[in-house]
Amino acid sequence: MIFADILKCLMKTRLLLLFLWCFGLCSAQTYRARIVTNYGTIVVKLYDGTPLHRDNFIKLCNQHYYDSLLFHRVISHFVIQAGDPYSKFAHDTALLGDSDLPYVIPAEIMPDKYFHKRGALGMARDDNPQKSSSAAQFYIVQGKIADDSTFIKAKRRTDGYEIPEAHKKVYRQEGGVPHLDSRYTVFGEVIKGMDVVDKIALVATDKNDRPKKEVRILQIRILK
Repeated sequence: MIFADILKCLMKTRLLLLFLWCFGLCSAQTYRARIVTNYGTIVVKLYDGTPLHRDNFIKLCNQHYYDSLLFHRVISHFVIQAGDPYSKFAHDTALLGDSDLPYVIPAEIMPDKYFHKRGALGMARDDNPQKSSSAAQFYIVQGKIADDSTFIKAKRRTDGYEIPEAHKKVYRQEGGVPHLDSRYTVFGEVIKGMDVVDKIALVATDKNDRPKKEVRILQIRILK
């Protein structure tokens, strides 16, 4: 009887461990996206903590929405931005950036957790009081190394938001754009291909920050 009881206990323990292992695998799943451009490939990780933005981005990628669109706004030491649907067939001098899909995404702004460090993936928006994001236009932060004056200016531009010390350390060491914190939703980050982001950020642009030479997204595919 004692042996049988021990055996039952071991079986229950093994089943419990198997359950926990399977649950861990499922709960730990994080989506990634491979952004293939004519300048190289960028891989981003999508945050599970911003499910509305994550799921919307996944939906658009699976619909091939971003395929052939341009990075229409490029500002060195700031961001590279894409997602304007008109950019697919726009002529060379067209003013881009004002077009998007006909809906918005409720804000998922969590600056104490997700912030605008170098490589951050964020969603653009217009000037609305709810800070709701655009449906399709996204940006990737290149940024620059920050110092104390950067944080003073950022606090002024974010209506008093105090950047955590841990984030300030990242901004000082790696760079970013701290004055966007608390204002725009960050929903992912680059995990491979920041050299491609840097290469794109260096291209010559016109007075509207549109690259003079096309920077085109060939495709974006979701990786599991």
